[in-house]
Amino acid sequence: MGEGGDIRVTALRRGEGLAAWRQIADGLEAEIRTGALAAGAQLPTEAALAARFGVNRHTVRRALAVLAERGLVRATQGRGTFVEAPRLAYPIGPRTRFSEIVSRAGREAWGDLIASAEVAAEAEIAADLGLPPGAPVLDLLTLHRADGTPISTARTCLPLPRFAGFDRAYAALGSITRAYAAFGVSDYTRLSTRIGARLAAAEEAARLDLAPGRVLISLASVNADAAGTRIQATRGLFVADRVELVVEG
Repeated sequence: MGEGGDIRVTALRRGEGLAAWRQIADGLEAEIRTGALAAGAQLPTEAALAARFGVNRHTVRRALAVLAERGLVRATQGRGTFVEAPRLAYPIGPRTRFSEIVSRAGREAWGDLIASAEVAAEAEIAADLGLPPGAPVLDLLTLHRADGTPISTARTCLPLPRFAGFDRAYAALGSITRAYAAFGVSDYTRLSTRIGARLAAAEEAARLDLAPGRVLISLASVNADAAGTRIQATRGLFVADRVELVVEG
């Protein structure tokens, strides 16, 4: 089912009351479930799939949309459609480290800095960090990937002036843990995590390579350094179809 070579023809069942797009979606799902289409594999183009099934591209597009809603594929702007990897088990415990969790699963972890700014902390963030409202914090917007697939996006706030320049360290190192080490923080622990869920807004869906309206898991967390000083308040959004949260005792 690659881009090259002869196009395999798959006959659809006609006159049985089952829509062509559903037959295509079910057939491709079966190939994903059996491993004929492996995790991370790129699907053929809409034109190639239309030729394979003897339908128009609109029918193929609807079938792919259904697979995206099922969490089986993701469409990436300008690159094509890819098979989603199995869900990543993501433990939530005293030492929650994205890079370590992803690496233990045999996948490559990286974080992208989307934006950063020095801002006055609003009341909720200030309370999480044990600061007075309006205290200066460094506000980071980040995107976290496993083998290039977006897993989560987050807004992270750190107290200033202690972490002035942390955004540059994160951009260079691709990891909160490695950036902390550059600031002399060798260890930190999770004080609290609040878990919720909501639908992805259009901007979030685009950032995470999602169909709009897909479910996101929301995590509001607070971390402290080895001395117990609060150093990080994060509002994270995880793609529900790509992670399985495991709350550790």
